[in-house]
Amino acid sequence: MKTMRIKFFARQFLVLTLASGVFFSCKSNALPSPQEEKLDYTQKDVHDAEVKRIYDLLQKSPVEALWRALLLGDKDLSDECAAFVKDSLKARVEQDDRVEAWTFYNSLAASGYGSLAREVMDKKAMDAFYYEGVPGLFAKEQPRLEKISDYIQGTVTVWVDLGVKVENGMGYAARVIGSGFFVDPRGYIVTNHHVIEEIVHPKNSGYGKVYVKMAEDSEQRIPAKVVGYDSVHDLALLKTEAKVPYVFNLGSKSQLSVGSVIYAIGSPLGLERTLTSGVVSSADRKLFTTGSVVQIDAAVNSGNSGGPCIDKNGVVQGVVFAGIAAYQGLNFAIPIEYLKQDLPILYRGGERRFPWIGAYGRTAKAGRTNYGLQIQYIKPGSAMARAGMKAGDIVTALDGKKVRSLEEVQDILRDHVPGTIVPCSYLEGGSYGGEKECLLYLSERPKNPGYEIYQGDTIQHSFVAIFGMELTPSSTENSKSFVVKSVIPGSAADENGFSENDPITVARIQFNDDKSAIMAAFVTKKRRNGYLDISVAMQALLDSPYYF
Repeated sequence: MKTMRIKFFARQFLVLTLASGVFFSCKSNALPSPQEEKLDYTQKDVHDAEVKRIYDLLQKSPVEALWRALLLGDKDLSDECAAFVKDSLKARVEQDDRVEAWTFYNSLAASGYGSLAREVMDKKAMDAFYYEGVPGLFAKEQPRLEKISDYIQGTVTVWVDLGVKVENGMGYAARVIGSGFFVDPRGYIVTNHHVIEEIVHPKNSGYGKVYVKMAEDSEQRIPAKVVGYDSVHDLALLKTEAKVPYVFNLGSKSQLSVGSVIYAIGSPLGLERTLTSGVVSSADRKLFTTGSVVQIDAAVNSGNSGGPCIDKNGVVQGVVFAGIAAYQGLNFAIPIEYLKQDLPILYRGGERRFPWIGAYGRTAKAGRTNYGLQIQYIKPGSAMARAGMKAGDIVTALDGKKVRSLEEVQDILRDHVPGTIVPCSYLEGGSYGGEKECLLYLSERPKNPGYEIYQGDTIQHSFVAIFGMELTPSSTENSKSFVVKSVIPGSAADENGFSENDPITVARIQFNDDKSAIMAAFVTKKRRNGYLDISVAMQALLDSPYYF
């Protein structure tokens, strides 16, 4: 039986272990490559090279080619690219590739070529095409059942059979047990990605089958298949041919608040038909790298993974995904909104990929009022950099929707997949003098954005996103000597006591094996320590909600 896990906590424990003196195994003292300069298209050779690049991109990434043509300001080339995207859109519709057709359609509309998109179909028809058949979103509302315990009939035990594994010369049955629930009368089931992870893992070439056990018949194992999965939000969609006894209604975050009574249904430790109750302890725990989760105090154990978290009306408000064995009442559920955003993509099959625009930042505040997302760092060569945005700008709208916080930007990004153009409004330099507009191309979010930033920028700039401090070189002879230019409140640098004008020398930089965390050793004279010479080791995770 597989133990439930939270990647976030595993990484936090790794960082704490490092702080106690156990160092990373992957060492690197090299500084990253120089920062890429913004292209100057007024130079003929730069312009011609970009035109060639656009034509090269047109066949394999037509939306990106269109976006770059628009940045170039070449109308004839932009029109040509837009016409190609329109033809590609028609082809995707004929091939029934609904997710890519959706991205092409919306990208044309965002780029000012809505008329070309409408030549294929109007917006209402495209929406119907994209959402057609998606389980859980538009199903007829199911009647409320008489007792909370009656909702157990809509749940299943997910049984992943991995055959026989041999360790130390002994063979044993390898299996994973989790939970799931029906969201469609055709037999679609929601569970956690980590329950079926071994089945879909690229390195898995051995035996593996997925079954479900119905709540009313725990003896029979019914074959199921994995349709789609999301490793970031720990969600998966299964399909079985079983007769469905009950389909759950999906709720909304507006229906849940701290103190709301909830119930968790699942098969903890393989004990089917288990129902526990509790309340919502917090609605905003930042455990995912693209959003927050719900903290609950209902009892959750290994095997509960993937079960529904329902309210008093039997409506699913979350998907149980983790608990911490050593701490009673400290358990978590995935917000129902994340599942609803995932379902159209999971239904089309395969792995869910996430977009990003190559930046780092936090909510902009005026007193207690949020008024946008302040950009504190932009990766060279990213969408924001190419569009002319800079650190200090404040995003006020994305994809035509007003935004007041980092969380709202993440909400919008979750609605999209990589390869989409979206409009962006921002206050240049945080000025209140008026908004500027640009177009952003959503590329694929790397597994560890902080590591990509370190590899693609100078150390003094990359440390803004990684540790929350900007550095200025202080020596022409020693490339590892700097002065702290600024520190972001609440960042790792702030928590480690660094201040403006502190001199530091980077002694060592190390990464763990999967490049998910970094440790840097400094020699410094902190103002807060009376400018005495001290050595400091600072650690940070290389992915967090502050990367977007």
